[in-house]
Amino acid sequence: MSLNPNLPLVYHPNYSFSFDPKHRFVMSKFALLYQHVKTLGLAGSNIIEPPHGRVEELEIVHCENYIHDLWHNRLDEKAMRRIGLPWSQALMNRTFTAPLGTLQTARLALKNGLACHLAGGTHHAHSDFGSGFCMVNDLAFTAQTLIQNREVTNVLIFDLDVHQGDGTAAMLAHQPYAFTCSIHCEKNFPFRKSPSDLDIGLANNMQDAEYLGIVDNTLQFLLHELNPDLVLYDAGVDIWQEDGLGKLDISWQGIEKRDHIVLKRCLANNTPVATVIGGGYDRDHQRLAQRHGIVIEQAASF
Repeated sequence: MSLNPNLPLVYHPNYSFSFDPKHRFVMSKFALLYQHVKTLGLAGSNIIEPPHGRVEELEIVHCENYIHDLWHNRLDEKAMRRIGLPWSQALMNRTFTAPLGTLQTARLALKNGLACHLAGGTHHAHSDFGSGFCMVNDLAFTAQTLIQNREVTNVLIFDLDVHQGDGTAAMLAHQPYAFTCSIHCEKNFPFRKSPSDLDIGLANNMQDAEYLGIVDNTLQFLLHELNPDLVLYDAGVDIWQEDGLGKLDISWQGIEKRDHIVLKRCLANNTPVATVIGGGYDRDHQRLAQRHGIVIEQAASF
């Protein structure tokens, strides 16, 4: 399989920083993913670095009090416990940069047809609180910004993380030009789900064939019905059978096939697609980076 070295990739060095290596959230995975795609020959002049985000920019989808309290470390202990990450200035720097990275990826996809972000998919962040390792919602921010600026008429957020995209669903519930679809493990976090425009809850231990059929049929239907100007694709790899938080039984090859199907369907429909990496949990950090690299390898194969 020959890979396109000119595929637009978005990455910032502040995405990874010194962090507890035993924490459930693997903060090193972004830098390791960058090194992995570099090893594949996919990281050269095609790497685009997003600007540092400003707190005010995120107010387009987030409550002003929440976003300022988060930045200035004024959230109470309960709110930080719900997020699940210890506050630091380095964490804030990456948290407020990554949404600009997803927005930049979307704009590159609109221009080039396809682009990948080496981060993103923080779909559990709500307008006024963070949750599940997510503090700022890059998907909602990107969709709302593009729609409000009239850069697109309508956006499909196709979320295939193993966990339901509750924050994105809640934040865009009243945005008629953004359609949220989440295909996830039903009996998994979050246990209180916010309804997406389309939710498909999967049974525990579902395997490749059934899963891939659902993904393909759903995407074909949505592309036909919505004819979106852009697809924001959350390519979460926590669907893998050995993921620490997954509960599905999808093989490594199943993830490869899934990402290939999604990208192929979008491109065949002449629909620009921007990918984000979503969730993935693994004590083997290098293996996790390679798993997150699957969508980038598949994108580079077109």
